Amino acid sequence: MLGKQYLKYVSSNILGMMGLSFYILADTYFVAARLGADGLAALNIAIPGYSLVNATGLMVAMGGAVRYTIAQSQGQKKQAHEIFTKTMLTGWFFSAIYLLMGIFLATPLAALLGAEGHILPMTADYLRMMLLFGVFFISNDMMLAFVRNDGAPRLAMIGMICGSLTNVVLDYVFIFPLDMGLFGAALATGFSPAVSMCVMSLHVWRKKNGFAFCRVKGVAKSGLLFCKLGISAFVNEFATGVVLTVFNLLILCISGNTGVAAYGVIANIALVGTAVYTGLSQGTQPLVSQYYGKRDHHSTRKLYGFAISTALLLGAVMIGIAWGFTEPLVSVFNGEGNEALQTMAEEGLRLYFIGFLFAGINIVSAVYLGAVEQAMPSFFIAMSRGVAAILFFAFLLSALFGMLGIWLAFPAAEGATCLLTAVFMWRSRKVKTKEAV
Repeated sequence: MLGKQYLKYVSSNILGMMGLSFYILADTYFVAARLGADGLAALNIAIPGYSLVNATGLMVAMGGAVRYTIAQSQGQKKQAHEIFTKTMLTGWFFSAIYLLMGIFLATPLAALLGAEGHILPMTADYLRMMLLFGVFFISNDMMLAFVRNDGAPRLAMIGMICGSLTNVVLDYVFIFPLDMGLFGAALATGFSPAVSMCVMSLHVWRKKNGFAFCRVKGVAKSGLLFCKLGISAFVNEFATGVVLTVFNLLILCISGNTGVAAYGVIANIALVGTAVYTGLSQGTQPLVSQYYGKRDHHSTRKLYGFAISTALLLGAVMIGIAWGFTEPLVSVFNGEGNEALQTMAEEGLRLYFIGFLFAGINIVSAVYLGAVEQAMPSFFIAMSRGVAAILFFAFLLSALFGMLGIWLAFPAAEGATCLLTAVFMWRSRKVKTKEAV
């Protein structure tokens, strides 16, 4: 029974998150084909803006969904409605902030991220649209979490895939026939979550939902709690943007725009790998929170074991694909046939993807700890892999080995964080054992 539930939730979420990752992957492909290395570099510099918005949505959504699932498992329907309402209001508060940033700060932010010269306006166009459409991205993240945790993971998956397909079609139309450049790529990406939400609204129209809007008080206090519980999701996603920015600046000093474009290829392919692990962890979270709410610690540990085994298997598969299909994977995003870019990206892809053997363990463990309301260990794991360790190894190894050090920074950071994860999980198991006694 538990195994069937696990497969249902995890398979749906992995497929859905892979579809979601194609938002940026489709942009990368069409931009590379139409605008070449300069467009690819501009897109890579602007992606941290998308990461920030999406990280915020995931943080609020994950934190709210954890509390919602626990309330539902304990039969507290009124509290479940209040949690849903407060989650949505918290997300919309952040959306308003990003809207203002998009209107007034797009160009300064693009320059701050490292864009200059003729790449600056291209980067600013993409960044502006990501911020202006922030309400769609954040609302979509929240609806995905609640529909999934409300027993409809397949509908959430269908919504994500429909949004991604819309993005692919609009990317082609806006970039090629309409020749709208990076602005068109961003516009296509911005419309996609709206389509996803329309699909998921079927859950409400069919009256199968266990959540609804209601009058609430104390939104700010609850919003802080949601952010605390979902902080690992924020760090995992936002760290992508931080790492992109730092790596871009380091690579600019080592290899210039060609190096940035090569890293852009690898980073965007890696987004799919990260999305797989995000889908795995988010698919496990509703079940973990549900059994945790029932105080069934045996089942929560069993689910964690399932997730870790799946993560190791997926990591091995991803490394095999990266090593077995290196040349064609890079060529897809090298429309100009740039030999320097091809050589650099092929070497980087093989080394970078070694880190995915450890990344799955870290991501799954961080979300698991958040799902059982152990926010601080979850936060430290996410901070280590997403910020502290990766930046430490990026600066150290790039200074020692140049571009080779850049490619090795990710596996080194994930491996080091895995040791920290083992310590936190051992402590968590000891606490649960004492509670059982």
